[in-house]
Amino acid sequence: MKLANKEVEAVNGVKIPQVGFGVYKLTKEEDFKTAVGEAIRIGYRHFDTAKIYGNEENLGAEIQKSMIPREEFFITSKVWNTDLGYEATKKAFEKTCKDLNIEYIDMYLIHFAAPGYIEAWRAMEELYLEGKIKVIGVANFEIQHLEKLMKHSKIAPMINQIETHPEFPQDELHDYLTKHKILHEAWAPLGQGNKDLFKNTVLNEIASNHKKTVAQVILRWHIQRGIIIIPKSSNPKRIQENIQLFDFELSSEEMERIGQLNTGKRYSHSPTGYMINPLYNKLMKIFIK
Repeated sequence: MKLANKEVEAVNGVKIPQVGFGVYKLTKEEDFKTAVGEAIRIGYRHFDTAKIYGNEENLGAEIQKSMIPREEFFITSKVWNTDLGYEATKKAFEKTCKDLNIEYIDMYLIHFAAPGYIEAWRAMEELYLEGKIKVIGVANFEIQHLEKLMKHSKIAPMINQIETHPEFPQDELHDYLTKHKILHEAWAPLGQGNKDLFKNTVLNEIASNHKKTVAQVILRWHIQRGIIIIPKSSNPKRIQENIQLFDFELSSEEMERIGQLNTGKRYSHSPTGYMINPLYNKLMKIFIK
């Protein structure tokens, strides 16, 4: 049975499934097939990958194998730092399409605000106007990056994918995105499975009240904030739980209590400055492998 999902509408009217499936670090082919195959079976249709993840071909193969029409899927990928620039981004886009074995990408993002992102955006605007990308956006951009991009663009970014979880809710950036009609998408929506977060007494109490898991409560908190989420798991039980979010609702008091868990703690590195370190690309490739 295909589980329910909801859609969030981008500023251009394109509908995006609010619960997606992230494939970051799923690099072993057998693990990938098991996890993505199960996700498709359960009803996930929104999949988030990136060139740097090294698994675009595997995702394309699983989508083809499903025999489900292409238009039922919503596929996101991202252009990596070393491919930023007008010509380089266009080449990277074509390579991603080839690896995924698709003719268009539903959503294409600039992975980081690294040097060349203004020129890369110009290429993405053209690809969007040609109908090759349905939604164009960014990832890991902070307010100053968005301000600069919008100052030099014809089309404003439609989405920003950023680290977001109860200990790092991105309140200021969230409000900015809402004001400018830019969708907020959360990566690491479960705080990368941080044990201390999952032991939190407030979250456990709320989960007990709803007879849900702590993970489901956290993901539901994102949903009620209007955020798109891309949780990832290779565990079939958790893959199913992560999309079973629409049969309960958190009260305004519960939402407020979760909102008070903000410690300002990132579980990853700050995108400001770090991604332009010359060693960053090499470190990322090693880390992902």
